[in-house]
Amino acid sequence: MKSKITVVGAGFVGATTAQRLAEKHLGDIVLHDVVPDMPKGKALDMMESACIEGFDSRVIGTNDPADYKDSDVVVITSGIARKPGMSRDDLLKTNADIVGGVADNVKKYAPNAIVIVVSNPLDVMTCLAGARTGFPKNRVIGMAGVLDSARFRCFIAQELGVSHQDVQAMVLGGHGDDMVPLVRYSTVSGICVADLLPKEKLDALVTRTRGGGAEIVALLKTGSAYYAPSASVAQMVASIIRDEKRILPCAAWCAGQYGIKDMFVGVPCKLGRNGVEQIIELKLSPDELKQLQSSAEHVRESMKVIGL
Repeated sequence: MKSKITVVGAGFVGATTAQRLAEKHLGDIVLHDVVPDMPKGKALDMMESACIEGFDSRVIGTNDPADYKDSDVVVITSGIARKPGMSRDDLLKTNADIVGGVADNVKKYAPNAIVIVVSNPLDVMTCLAGARTGFPKNRVIGMAGVLDSARFRCFIAQELGVSHQDVQAMVLGGHGDDMVPLVRYSTVSGICVADLLPKEKLDALVTRTRGGGAEIVALLKTGSAYYAPSASVAQMVASIIRDEKRILPCAAWCAGQYGIKDMFVGVPCKLGRNGVEQIIELKLSPDELKQLQSSAEHVRESMKVIGL
């Protein structure tokens, strides 16, 4: 029996995510949006590519949240996108109303689903989805660290002129300007990047990673990134649906790990059929731990704005 994956929000991120999930044969896809007929048109367009791309996943578009029923995974991408000059936090109150409504629908129609939150500001929206659904905390996850780490890996590969496939990196903390790229845990075929690049170069790459989303927003002028975010979601969904047990940085519920309690923040997680199956506690330096806890505190302050 095929898995069922619902993607809520049929904008650039949501539609591209649905396409990637279908092409990776991860299950049948429901693409939901409130705009009349629009998700149906995008779903039909995707289905017409199936014979060319060679997938048999069924993609349906809908305006009815009742179609979430029996979903194994629900991906929430709904919300307004950033505009040039906007921070992720500027989106807070508007997207809280949108994501809160979606979470209520997930609770009603897909009570056994694992939820992946993509909407910004991501960590706070994950906290909101966790509160509104009331789901076990292992079944609510934020997509942040996979994307941030991918950006860091990309910049390292480009700087060194090496294959992207040989670069591994880990970015923790909130999905914002105070995220924590871990240079010590970033490698090229097992070689620490600190042995391959001078500190000033690495510092510049860390800074660029923290501003990676804003850099794209500024270049696009309207809208925000969607190719790398959708690829990040697909990697997470694959690990869950296929029970791959991948170790990926995600916004997960911390209950004392890293000295962080009762909130979602980016940490290394084992993702499998049960969602977050384990949080990996890395041995951080005092400075790295301080940065991570400071990033978490910023998320906590934003939570207070919407009453969490």
